[in-house]
Amino acid sequence: MARTRLYRDGRLVSEGFPVQEVADHLDSPAVTAWLDLCAPTPADFRILEDELGLHELAVEDARHAHQRPKLDRYPNHVFLSVYAVRPSSSPGQLNTVEMSVFVLPNALITVRAGDEFDIAQVVTRWDENAELASHGVAFLLHGLLDVVVDGHFRAVQELDDRIEALEDLLFDDGRAQIDTVQRSSYALRKDLTRLRRVVLPMREVVNSLLRRDLHLVPEPMQPFYQDIYDHVLRATEWTESLRDMVTSIMETNLSVQGNRMNLIMKKVTSWAAVIAVPTAITGFYGQNVPYPGFSSAVGFWTSTVIIVVVSVLLYLVFRRKDWI
Repeated sequence: MARTRLYRDGRLVSEGFPVQEVADHLDSPAVTAWLDLCAPTPADFRILEDELGLHELAVEDARHAHQRPKLDRYPNHVFLSVYAVRPSSSPGQLNTVEMSVFVLPNALITVRAGDEFDIAQVVTRWDENAELASHGVAFLLHGLLDVVVDGHFRAVQELDDRIEALEDLLFDDGRAQIDTVQRSSYALRKDLTRLRRVVLPMREVVNSLLRRDLHLVPEPMQPFYQDIYDHVLRATEWTESLRDMVTSIMETNLSVQGNRMNLIMKKVTSWAAVIAVPTAITGFYGQNVPYPGFSSAVGFWTSTVIIVVVSVLLYLVFRRKDWI
């Protein structure tokens, strides 16, 4: 599964031509080509290495998954490993899609293990900014990175909304959602940790692209890449702040549970004090020795009145102190 595009002098002139023809178009400096390989075969990788002259270590990184987001410089091209983020229907399962990118002087090659990433978004972004196509491969790379970073922003926004919903549950009066808060907090922490591993290294990747000694981004495209770098910084800072918020929610949830436990123990202790009065009085009157009212109805009624009066008095005192 491959997609190709060819720009000449800033205009789209061809699309969907065979992969084998890509190398034939790279001789002219007025031409910019794009090749996208989805689920590439070993033969596709041989074309990258043999016909397009890509470094064997870069091709090896593209062949094997789970690379760290990075930028590597080689004699005739630059290799990027980036991750796009897809929304997930289940919490704790943030979907990341790895993509390898080869940046040649006048060609952009993207390699994807599957079709989880919608490459059509990138093509649409290129078509919407066709006036920048005259800047060659920097234009193509900008559209790709712009879509990827926008996906990071959407993921952070979604996690922020989930955290706000969790905060609303945190101080519910019924607090029947204690288990929900605990599970959701843990799932959010997992998602944020995974997102941080994707977003944080992008700062170094985009910053390296902006270096003038790389001669990859022409002067007119510098503001556009600077805008992407600003978005990466904002996404990084937002992710870090959300991690702190999740930590605060988890700690607050534990504190609320501790306070609830203290309140329950206070109420149990108060009721135990109320019950202890009748127990003490009946125990006193249960002695097998003479006492005032011994063997008479007066003693029974006296103990009953004392039990009722003292119990009611204790209940009112504890109720006023909000212990019951």
